[in-house]
Amino acid sequence: MSILDPQTLLAGMGPWALGGLTLMIFVESGLLFPFLPGDSLLVTAGLLHQSLGLSVTLIAFCAFLAAAAGDQVGFFLGHRFGRRWFRPDARVLKTAHLDQAEAFFERHGGKALVLGRFVPVVRTFVPLAAGTSGYVYRRFVVWNLTGAFLWAVGMTVLGSLLGGLPFVADHIDLLAVGLVVVSVLPIVVTALQRSHAARAEQRAAATVTKGEEVVGDRS
Repeated sequence: MSILDPQTLLAGMGPWALGGLTLMIFVESGLLFPFLPGDSLLVTAGLLHQSLGLSVTLIAFCAFLAAAAGDQVGFFLGHRFGRRWFRPDARVLKTAHLDQAEAFFERHGGKALVLGRFVPVVRTFVPLAAGTSGYVYRRFVVWNLTGAFLWAVGMTVLGSLLGGLPFVADHIDLLAVGLVVVSVLPIVVTALQRSHAARAEQRAAATVTKGEEVVGDRS
């Protein structure tokens, strides 16, 4: 089973589909592993809820609990350990991921806990950034529960509504692939932007160095 194919993943879990979905949402939200298909998993679960033998309400409720609990873990990890676990060259716990989340948090404040829910990678590290920055816990809980509810319930209900459309029902495979592409697109765009910015900085540094060499030759 591939985590990039939520339809196959959920179907392959059989009677454990709800438990597997709940665990994956919790891990993505709180255990600093941002490469799970949270968005596409919830939408696909909503699409396939009848074939999975699950109600939309149950899926949304379990996803909400997992997302909220995961963010709690992320906050306390940030409060306790801060940036000590992160390295620039790490495979998963990259300093760049935390920098991105902290910038997002500083720009949007507590609302970042809601907005970040809908952005892959960012939703994993924003609670950590909140804990690292010493954000007031009472406020964190309010925004955390709000974001977890809107995301978990919204994505699941969206999937169930789409499942009522004949075209969607007949092309679930294509939709699942499209959901994965949309989910990872922000990550790809961010990586390209950083690569472009790094090349621009290198060119600027090379131009400055070359200019200094020319001035030195003239003197």
